[in-house]
Amino acid sequence: MIPGLDLGRSGPNSEAQPGQDMTETQIEISTLASLSQIDAATWDACACPEAADGHPADPFTTHRFLLALEKSGSVGAGTGWQPHYLVARAAGQVIAVAPLYAKGHSQGEYIFDHNWAHAYENAGGQYYPKLQQSVPFTPATGRRFLTRPGFEATGLSALVQGAVQVAANSRISSLHVTFCTEEEAAAGAEIGLLRRASQQFHWFNAGYGNFDDFLTALSSRKRKTIRKERRTAQAFGGEILALTGEEIQPEHWDAFWHFYQDTGARKWGSPYLTRAFFDEAQATLRDDILLVLARRNGSWVAGALNFIGRDALFGRYWGCVEDHPCLHFELCYYQAIDYAIRHGLSRVEAGAQGSHKLARGYMPVTTHSLHWIGDPSFRDAIERFLIAEREAVEEDIEIMTSYGPFRKLREKDVE
Repeated sequence: MIPGLDLGRSGPNSEAQPGQDMTETQIEISTLASLSQIDAATWDACACPEAADGHPADPFTTHRFLLALEKSGSVGAGTGWQPHYLVARAAGQVIAVAPLYAKGHSQGEYIFDHNWAHAYENAGGQYYPKLQQSVPFTPATGRRFLTRPGFEATGLSALVQGAVQVAANSRISSLHVTFCTEEEAAAGAEIGLLRRASQQFHWFNAGYGNFDDFLTALSSRKRKTIRKERRTAQAFGGEILALTGEEIQPEHWDAFWHFYQDTGARKWGSPYLTRAFFDEAQATLRDDILLVLARRNGSWVAGALNFIGRDALFGRYWGCVEDHPCLHFELCYYQAIDYAIRHGLSRVEAGAQGSHKLARGYMPVTTHSLHWIGDPSFRDAIERFLIAEREAVEEDIEIMTSYGPFRKLREKDVE
């Protein structure tokens, strides 16, 4: 049993206040089969309260993004992602929410647990369905316990207990909270969840004034390589456009759908997102999107889709219908760095995997997830594995960082 709030405790029927002692107030947990059952303002007051004066920290847990996945049929019946959104209320007020899905497989998660499933099922257990507290198809770090300001500890505890209760009531094997923040990972571990470490590659803005400033920070060899790659890419015989907001038109999504289908078919067998998702993006998400497209002889030939956060750019999808040397690096990595510098963003998160990003200025970082395993014996085995895995990830990051492209102190002294 995970310690925390007694969700069955009753209390006064007064409006909950930030910082209020919730031992005096009943916490009610409910699940929603559709995000249309809660209004956007109520959800976003927990998911992105910082967005009142601009962009959210990231758009992925906003009502508009999650509803676009649902309305487009990218999640829901037949997808293996069945919504069970969590809502926590205190004295009638929504104090916390979470994107929660029942999963019939482990696709589209980017924190791999296929070996866990095989091991458990080989031992006679039933791993699926499981619960996934995450943003579908999105390996971007962000808050997964979405609480109103002032209810952080109370909301997290309530959401954890609510999700575990859903799992226990339905005899579901496990709960997985993926790409949560480091702070959430620490808090979850304190109340009994298993903590997992993985890695990605992120680019960090050290106050660069322009792309050349960034190149100056690199070793001479890496600097020359990137300049050569950019020249090669930009000589593909066409033009590159970076579009956002009202600049994005339906024709651009028609083109990008072809790129996305090609990549999805090669990587996953079939695309995770439906064509209708991009129509929803055009209607409700354009201000959250940077779409980088390459056009040659009047036709769109390649593109990269990024999402814009308050202080970060999130690279998500790439595809092409023509192969041109280095165009992938230009559209996905260098155009993203350019945009981040020009708009004063602190980092670019380039998605899952890819050690080739290291040579292009993207450094290894730790990402975090939390896990609840119902079977005590299986839980003990997973816990032992995660301890060893965390040590291996830490060592791997340390080694890769030492091979980073940035100038060493001695080189600066020579120059």
